[in-house]
Amino acid sequence: MSPFLKKVLLSCCLLGSALTAQAAGSLRVAVTDLAYEERVQEYFRNISATEKSSVRASARESERESDYSYSRRASGSLSAKSESTFSYSEGTYSYIDRGELRKFTADIKGEILKSGYFQVTQAKPFTAKNSEKLYDVIARIKQGMYPGADYVLFGSISSIEFRQEANPIDHTDTVSHTLSLELVGEFSLISTRNYQVKASFSAMGEGQDVKLVSSRGARIVLNRGKVISEVSKSLGVEVLKQMEDQLAALDGDAPVREAAVHHAPSPHEEVIIFR
Repeated sequence: MSPFLKKVLLSCCLLGSALTAQAAGSLRVAVTDLAYEERVQEYFRNISATEKSSVRASARESERESDYSYSRRASGSLSAKSESTFSYSEGTYSYIDRGELRKFTADIKGEILKSGYFQVTQAKPFTAKNSEKLYDVIARIKQGMYPGADYVLFGSISSIEFRQEANPIDHTDTVSHTLSLELVGEFSLISTRNYQVKASFSAMGEGQDVKLVSSRGARIVLNRGKVISEVSKSLGVEVLKQMEDQLAALDGDAPVREAAVHHAPSPHEEVIIFR
C-alpha cells in the first residue's frame, strides 16, 4: 500500500467514528500518563515497652479515755505495685501499588501531533492511590477526565527494566560499560463517544549509554538522562506506527468505507472516495 493511500484510508477510518464529518487533523486525542501496577514488599520492626506502678497508703487513729486512764492509738499501711510489659515483632508485608508514571508520554504526544491526523488535548491526572479504578477508562471518560477529546489513548506499563553491565573486550585492556533501559507498554485507543476500542497494541522503547574505558581504576558515570530520553523518543515513534497500522487495516465497517477525505483539491488532484 502506498503512503498516500495509507493516509487516505487512515483518515477514512477515523472519520467514520467521529461525531461529524470533520477533517482527520481536527480529531482530538487525550494521551493518559502511563499506568503502572507492582507488588511492593517492605520490612517492618515493632518494639513496644510499657511500665505501670501504683502506691497506696492508709492511716487510722483512735482515742480512748476513762476516769482512770487515757490512750491514743494510730495505725497505717503502705502498698506498692509495679507492672511492666515488653513486645517485639518483625517481618515483611506486601501490597499492590498502583498509579500513573509522569514520564515517557511527551514524545508520544509529539509524534501524534507531527502525524497531522490529530490534535492532542490535556488529560486530567489520576490522583487516587492504589485504586483499581485506575484501569476503568470508561468511568474516567464519564467523569470528564478527558474534556473535548474524541479518543483516549490509554497506556499501561507491562515491563520496565534497567540493566548495567561491564564487559571486557577480548585481547585488550578496555572494558565496555553499558547502561540500558527497556520499557514495554500496552495501549488502547478508545472512542469517547461509544467506548469502542479502535486500536490495541503493545510498543517498546529502548535506550542505552555506552562508555569504553581502558583504565580499570577510572570512575565511570553513565548518562541516565540520555537513556531515558532515547526510550521516550523510540516509544513515541513505535506507538504512532502501531496506531497508524491498525487504523489503516480496519475493514468491514460500512461507515468507514463510505467516508470521504475532505480537502480542497488542486486542478490536478484527484479526490479519492472509498465505497
